[in-house]
Amino acid sequence: MKAPCFGSPFLLPINKDSVGSTSFPVTLLRQISNSMANSRCILTESESCRDDSTALTLKLVAICAILIAGVTGIAIPLMGKKWRCLGTDSNVFVAGKAFAAGVILATGFVHMLPDGSSNLTRSCLPTYPWSKFPFSGFFTMLAALLTLVADFVGTQYYERRQDKPSQSDELGRDGSLDLLSDSGIVPVDRVDAKGKDGKVFGEEENGGMHIVGIYAHATSHQGHNHPPSQGRRTCDRHVLDESVHGHGHGPRRGDEGSVSRHAVVSQVLELGIVSHSVIIGLSLGVSHSPCAIRPLIAALSFHQFFEGFALGGCISQAQFKTSSTVVMACFFALTNPAGIAVGIAVASFYNPDSPRALVIEGILDCASAGILIYMSLVDLIAADFMSKKMRCNVRLQIISYFALFLGALLMSSLAVWS
Repeated sequence: MKAPCFGSPFLLPINKDSVGSTSFPVTLLRQISNSMANSRCILTESESCRDDSTALTLKLVAICAILIAGVTGIAIPLMGKKWRCLGTDSNVFVAGKAFAAGVILATGFVHMLPDGSSNLTRSCLPTYPWSKFPFSGFFTMLAALLTLVADFVGTQYYERRQDKPSQSDELGRDGSLDLLSDSGIVPVDRVDAKGKDGKVFGEEENGGMHIVGIYAHATSHQGHNHPPSQGRRTCDRHVLDESVHGHGHGPRRGDEGSVSRHAVVSQVLELGIVSHSVIIGLSLGVSHSPCAIRPLIAALSFHQFFEGFALGGCISQAQFKTSSTVVMACFFALTNPAGIAVGIAVASFYNPDSPRALVIEGILDCASAGILIYMSLVDLIAADFMSKKMRCNVRLQIISYFALFLGALLMSSLAVWS
C-alpha cells in the first residue's frame, strides 16, 4: 500500500503548462531536489504496532542471532579445508554452494528489487520524474553491467600480476597460457587441447571453464570430430584425477588463473552482500514495530547464514592469506549487526519514511539487486553447473539442481513475513 505524504505542496503532479514555462533541465533538477525533502510519509500499520521497549529488546536479539548465523555460515567452508567432506572439491560443498546461490538469487529478485521499486514509486515522491521512468529496473541493469566491468577488470589485474616475465609468451607444461597476447586472442596452433594432467585449456581447478578457455578449446577442435567415447573417457580421466589429487597439495601449476578468478568473485560478491546488509540492518534498527522486527530475525538469520556459506566458499577457493581471509570474514559477519546498531543509535531523529530516505534506499536496493543477480547467475550458478565435475556426475547434478531450486524457493517464501 502506498503511503500518503503530508506537508509537501511541491509534490503535486506537473502539468504541461508548468513544464513549458520552464526549461527541461531546470524542471528536472527542481523535482529531483524536491525528492530530497525530509517530509514524512505516514505508515499507519507501523504506528499501530509501535512499542519502543519491546522493539529494542528484539533488536538486541537480532544482533546476536544474525551475528552467530553469519559467523557460522562463513566459517564452515573456511574451516572445511581440514575435513575432506567439507572441502571445496567435495560434493557436499558443491551442493551447499548451489543452495546458497539459490538464496542469493532470490534475495536479488524477490527481496531487494521489489523493495527498491516500491521505494522509488511511493506517492511521497514527485510524480515527475519518478513515476515517468522505470528507475528501479534501470539502476538494477546499470549495477549488473558495472559488476561485469569490475569482474573483467579485476580478473585481468590479478592474472597479469601473477604472470612471470620469463613465461610471458609461452605455454606452460600443462597446456595453460600464462599471458594472453595484447589482443586477447589465442592462436589456434599454439593451443594444446589437453595438458599432461588431463585438463582442458582454460579449465579451472574445480572443473569450471574460463570464457577464453572455452573459445580456444572449441576453436582447436574445428575440423575434426571426437569419437563417440571421447566424452566418457574425459569423465573417466576426471574421476581418476580426483582420486589422485583429492587429498590436495595446494594449487597445481596452471591453476593460478582459477585462483585469480575466485579472488575477484569473492571481493565483488562481498561488495554486493555488504551493501544490502547495511540497508537491511539500518531499516531494522530504526523500526519501532515489534510486528515488523520479529519475522525479520528468522529471515535475516537464514539469509545471512547461506550468504556467508557462499562467500566463504569463494574466499576459500581464492586462497587468500590468513590475515586477508580473517578481515573479509569479519567484515561480512559484522556489517549487518553494525547496521542494526547504527539504526538503533539514530532511530530518535532518523526519518526512514522521508522522500530523501526512500530515494537513497531505493537506489541502493536496486544496485544491490543488480550485483547479487549477476554474481549468482554468472559466477556461482553458471560456473559450477557448467563444470566438468558437474557434467560427469549425474547424481551430483540432480542433488545440486534440487538444492538450487530449494534455496531459491525457501528464500522467496520468506518474503511473506519480511
